[in-house]
Amino acid sequence: MSEMDTKKATIDDTGGLQNPGRRKFLGTTAAVGAVGAAGATGTGMLVRSGETSAAPGNSNAHKVGPGQLDEYYGFWSGGHSGEVRIFGVPSMRELLRIPVFNFDSAIGWGITNESKRVLGESGVFLNGDTHHPKVSYTDARYDGRWCFINDKANTRVGRIRLDIMRTDKIVTIPNTASIHGLTLQRVPKTERVFAAGEMIIPTPNDGRHLEDPSEYWTLMTCLDAETMDIKWQVIVDGNMDNCDTDYEGKYVGATCYNSNRGVTQEEMMGPERDWAVIFNVARIEEAVANGDYTTIGDSDVPVVDGRGADKGGSDYTVYIPIPRSPHGFNTAPPDGKYFVVSGKLSPTCSVVEWARVDDWFDGTITDPRDTVVAEPEVGMGPLHTTFDDRGNAYTSLFIDSQVVKWNIADAIRSYDGADVNYIRDRIDVHYQIGHLKASLACSRDVDGKYLASLSKFSKDRFLNVGPLHPENDQLIDISGEKMELVHDGPTYAEPHDALMVRADQLDPVKIYDREDPFFADTVAMAKEDGVTLERDNKVIRDGNKVRVYMTSIAPSFGITEFKVKKGDEVTIVVTNLDMIEDLSHGFALVNHGINFEVNPQQTSSVTFVADKPGVHWYYCSWFCHALHMEMSGRMLVEA
Repeated sequence: MSEMDTKKATIDDTGGLQNPGRRKFLGTTAAVGAVGAAGATGTGMLVRSGETSAAPGNSNAHKVGPGQLDEYYGFWSGGHSGEVRIFGVPSMRELLRIPVFNFDSAIGWGITNESKRVLGESGVFLNGDTHHPKVSYTDARYDGRWCFINDKANTRVGRIRLDIMRTDKIVTIPNTASIHGLTLQRVPKTERVFAAGEMIIPTPNDGRHLEDPSEYWTLMTCLDAETMDIKWQVIVDGNMDNCDTDYEGKYVGATCYNSNRGVTQEEMMGPERDWAVIFNVARIEEAVANGDYTTIGDSDVPVVDGRGADKGGSDYTVYIPIPRSPHGFNTAPPDGKYFVVSGKLSPTCSVVEWARVDDWFDGTITDPRDTVVAEPEVGMGPLHTTFDDRGNAYTSLFIDSQVVKWNIADAIRSYDGADVNYIRDRIDVHYQIGHLKASLACSRDVDGKYLASLSKFSKDRFLNVGPLHPENDQLIDISGEKMELVHDGPTYAEPHDALMVRADQLDPVKIYDREDPFFADTVAMAKEDGVTLERDNKVIRDGNKVRVYMTSIAPSFGITEFKVKKGDEVTIVVTNLDMIEDLSHGFALVNHGINFEVNPQQTSSVTFVADKPGVHWYYCSWFCHALHMEMSGRMLVEA
């Protein structure tokens, strides 16, 4: 090992390296080799103990029986589905799927006028790739207002209202490609949303620099959480990956790989060190207020220049060298004193003190590496880190297929030369873990009870279902000294990240408020037509535009027959007058590709062209009553 201290390193009985000292591990990182060595165990001095894997323990302690409620809401990204999934934890029962960027035929997302307004022009895309669900804060505690989610595939950010569990805003981010990292301001509350662009592109990307990577860049974007308007962007060196904020509202930081700004895999993997880049929010917003910015192409978003990695940073940024190809960026609760960056092609994590970032910006220190206070060696392929309430960190090891538990304070002492072992435990997971998240671990309320492990491969875990295997979610009890596996189950590709919110921190409604802004535009249209949605059942013709207003109350629609002409543009508006929770209706029009939900007190609508003469039945598609099958009607289309 290069730059090894003279003091001999030894292995303890948990596979932890003792006495690593202030090594930089630069030589070691090169030995990692191809990350794609799936299933490889730790090599050399990093060995897998296996002693704590899948211990059964008292499974009843984590059982949630019929009629019992879970302790946490789990927010899981849906990955390629473009949705967010809600799980109960610890039962791991899937409770809901919230469509965001995807088409969903169950509730009519992408079909109804209300959902099309949310999707906007980006609704032409039928796919999404959701990665990082983030729930809003007040004083660094979850406040139950919103969940934000990014779409890496189509460079978008969505917002979900947690009172109704429906997406209400989607924004396409200009000047960059592929939003990967997403994080939120924690204090005093979530007023800003930060979105890290990953892929480098010419700015503007209008064809003028197609084959000149020296002109390729990416940007950090700040959005207003309330309006979802874009406040500003900062142009940076390298591809940004994951990101997080501090607990004082001063900074947002992101990992950066590909510091060479290459376009081939070999070029991207070249450097022994890349960066974590930290953005000084107050300085950026002062520059924008003073007009010290530019714009890119047709966009009017203020863009501040944060480049300058070769000088350690700029007036607005600091670039902290991190070995090698850093990936995860996670601030440690409950006080947010440190953040941990994982170098996925290095066996190390880097612990950085936020106060030393202050020191860099005020000139007290001049070397960005002096912000690093520890660099523990944890295992092969570290990706992400989460935390408990006892000063311990938990890092996912992709190549080792493990979670390693290590103590932050002891890692700092070891970095300063103390003879101390910082590794506390290891547990095998199945297999090739990506993200992991402990309960409440991104907030002041971190409680150290459970950890979710999102494994990318399942191999031999489940019945064969063909070439595409399920992935594997595992739930681990971390309340004791040893980690204990308590749930192991398949999931559809590809949950990327997750978080757990205490159940009492959310308060979803059971029926809609008739004044809900989600369907306000449809209500306004009805008022212009002189229709009272809560009472009237009317057909209004305006030239070749026909608007059909109907109520639904189990087990019938307020209109069971209406007539239009071929070529008419038809808008059907359905209002559910039922007041009983759970009594949802659906509206499905046969052979027209139309189906949508109408929950209690909700109004939903759809617009289409009646281009098929004949009789077309519509029916309630959500089972609601003993006479549910008879809840139907006819659209008669004249030739």
